[in-house]
Amino acid sequence: MRAVSPQTPRVVVIGAGTMGAGIAQASALAGLPTVLHDVDAAILAGGLERARAQMDEGVRRGKVTPQARQTAAACLTSSATLAEAVRGAGVVIEAVPEKLELKRRIFSELGRLAPAPAVLATNTSSLSIASIAAAAASPERVIGLHFFNPPHIMKLLEIVVAPATSPETLRRCRDLAASMGKEAIVVRDSPGFASSRLGLALGLEAMRMVEQEVASAADIDRAMELGYGHPMGPLKVSDLVGLDVRLSIAEILHRELGAEQFRPPEILRRLVAEGKLGRKTGQGFHSWDPSSSSR
Repeated sequence: MRAVSPQTPRVVVIGAGTMGAGIAQASALAGLPTVLHDVDAAILAGGLERARAQMDEGVRRGKVTPQARQTAAACLTSSATLAEAVRGAGVVIEAVPEKLELKRRIFSELGRLAPAPAVLATNTSSLSIASIAAAAASPERVIGLHFFNPPHIMKLLEIVVAPATSPETLRRCRDLAASMGKEAIVVRDSPGFASSRLGLALGLEAMRMVEQEVASAADIDRAMELGYGHPMGPLKVSDLVGLDVRLSIAEILHRELGAEQFRPPEILRRLVAEGKLGRKTGQGFHSWDPSSSSR
């Protein structure tokens, strides 16, 4: 963990769900002053509790030193109001649900409330960065920072550059990625970016194979893990991401690209309708213990 200096950016994460809490945890573990915000007090409290519990689990497994955990805990605070949260922010990362109008509303507020130098980032995995940036007062400050679940473990950070994004905003996000120990890739703002577009195509085809009884979910995942060296099969990944999230992204890409490979399979729609959303509900294409760590 690096020492905090006067130049260390104050990171604000908006949204204390699975991804938001995980991003805040990763930021705090990097020694960055981090504020987690959510409009729902119960979700905010739960997000903080989950982040701290995962840090404790990291200590138990020998992945995090007790000193690093103590320092990270001191770096991580919360705020119930957006204006208070973004005061003095260097980087603001929005991690709310994948709803364009919700994100645009938040970025409109950020355009008014966040300090002028602050980077305004969205963790969207599929929505147009340009459409989100259009709601902000300074679109040159807006960029995509697509983290992967769980954010405190996954090394990849997909940086998505919109037409209006300034070179300085990109530079600062590269620096942030390095500070957090992430490997950054830079992609152009297009539907699904690079990772979601490729990962979703594989996941949806695996779902169709289950639907057509080509093989079991376990064997399809095992084929990709043992035959192609994937650390986790496409159906396990889908369960981990959340089948509701996968369905939302599939609908967006099918609408934006008009490509049949992104048409959501009926098995995905059925599981979501039944509330079987993957790891977070304990059941998806696989059975999960919701209280267990994902790694």
